[in-house]
Amino acid sequence: MSEKQWFVAVSGRQEGPFGESALQQAFGAGRYPPSSMVWAEGLPEWVAASDVGAFRSSFGKASAAAAPPPVNAPLRHGGGSHEIDYRIFGEEMQFVEVELDPGETVVAEAGGMMYMDGAVQMDTKFGDGSEADQGLLGKALSAGKRMLTGESLFMTHFTAQGGGKSKVAFASPYPGTIIPLDLGALGGQMLCQKDAFLCAAFGTKVGIAFQKKIGAGLFGGEGFILQKLEGDGYAFMHAGGHVVERTLGPGEALKVDTGCLVAFQPSVDYDIETVKGVKSMLFGGEGFFFAVLRGPGKIWLQSLPFSRLANRIGAAARAGRSGKGEGSVLGGIALDGLFGGD
Repeated sequence: MSEKQWFVAVSGRQEGPFGESALQQAFGAGRYPPSSMVWAEGLPEWVAASDVGAFRSSFGKASAAAAPPPVNAPLRHGGGSHEIDYRIFGEEMQFVEVELDPGETVVAEAGGMMYMDGAVQMDTKFGDGSEADQGLLGKALSAGKRMLTGESLFMTHFTAQGGGKSKVAFASPYPGTIIPLDLGALGGQMLCQKDAFLCAAFGTKVGIAFQKKIGAGLFGGEGFILQKLEGDGYAFMHAGGHVVERTLGPGEALKVDTGCLVAFQPSVDYDIETVKGVKSMLFGGEGFFFAVLRGPGKIWLQSLPFSRLANRIGAAARAGRSGKGEGSVLGGIALDGLFGGD
């Protein structure tokens, strides 16, 4: 009986087919990371290689001498993030309520907390605390990287004390949708726009990812840097308006307004293209550039980027100060919207 034939997604294209044993050797040699998306006949969709039993042993095993997890710090089965429960409330202005068992912790951006039970202890620290043994200098460097995305040096840790369950809630900063992400089920990594992160289970690493292509960095709407979330627990993002989740197949392309892209898996290739035609550039109202996403992998899109909302509010405020009515001829022409885009 012949071996099952496998394909691997690399930078928006697929490589293969590989026999199972050949691909095991490739993973063992470090040719592909554990988060690589793979597919074989019989699978309904692409999955992370680390989730396939035939390849899991190829990535190495944890040392038997590794220290046990700290007491009173529940972990996900087989992972390093705390296992939290949650509920999302609201429609246009949502908030997420996280339920913590004793000793469990959730980390959040400074200023995102809405309310918390009396048994929850709040502590502001350098960074996300995912690497407890990295030392003061390492923590400072890790926190300093967050400044490149415009975020605070500090993150707030909320830990349940006492003997029962406790709750803490985090609110969205503007009208939109909160997106729960099970990083463990999504391959362990996620790239998102710099201000999308809201909170996450303790153990989630909140870092940065530099764009590999200078065009995407300069004109992609989010600069050279995106936030990178790593872990196997739950993380929560916030996006404006309604959120659409799409799964792109191998080589499948989708053109997106740069401001509407919220997050995508690392297996998705991300690039920037120029709007064709001078007339479309100047009078199309969509800006000069759009993002091109190529599968395989999942992407999340928002219907109302905050930049678009802010521009409309700003334009209305300027029109009000200048005395132009919204229904007037002059009120309907906004020169600052000529080259706007997102």
